[in-house]
Amino acid sequence: MRFRKRWLAKINIAFTNRITSLFAGWLPGFGIPTHVGRKSGKVYRTPVNVFRTPNGFIIALTYSSQSEWVKNVLAAGGCELKTRGTEYQLFSPSVVRDPTRRRFPIPVRVVLRIVGADEYMELSQT
Repeated sequence: MRFRKRWLAKINIAFTNRITSLFAGWLPGFGIPTHVGRKSGKVYRTPVNVFRTPNGFIIALTYSSQSEWVKNVLAAGGCELKTRGTEYQLFSPSVVRDPTRRRFPIPVRVVLRIVGADEYMELSQT
């Protein structure tokens, strides 16, 4: 499963993310965190599945907490997120493992279960 995820991640980085980036900052359930590379210092924007919480947002970690963008956000202590046309400054990132996926809408839970994703990142607005 891990090999398949890495292979799919490379395809998404090369193709899917470029297309998704065109609408991810505007549609419900999608967002684009802006983060800085830990080594390169380069600014990146990665389309993700994101959902509002009372104190901030949760982001589904489809490719696990070992993804480079996740490591970048954790190292920086936060990121900027554009979702539904609004930009938010987010702080205190933490990775949560939850096999029940209960914080996500049911259709999203099903997809996350199929791809074997049981982690999410939680970020707060304060």
